Amino acid sequence: MSKTTNKFSPEVRERAVRLVFDNEGQHGLRWQSVVLIAAKIGCSAIP
Repeated sequence: MSKTTNKFSPEVRERAVRLVFDNEGQHGLRWQSVVLIAAKIGCSAIP
């Protein structure tokens, strides 16, 4: 098992999730929204 680290505060994660769900309709696919939002907030969309 790998141990994950929390690089981002709960507030940043909540904002990112909210942005993904808000933008999902515009982009059609959730993953596409994840990639775009990840780039905007400065993190990687790939685990």
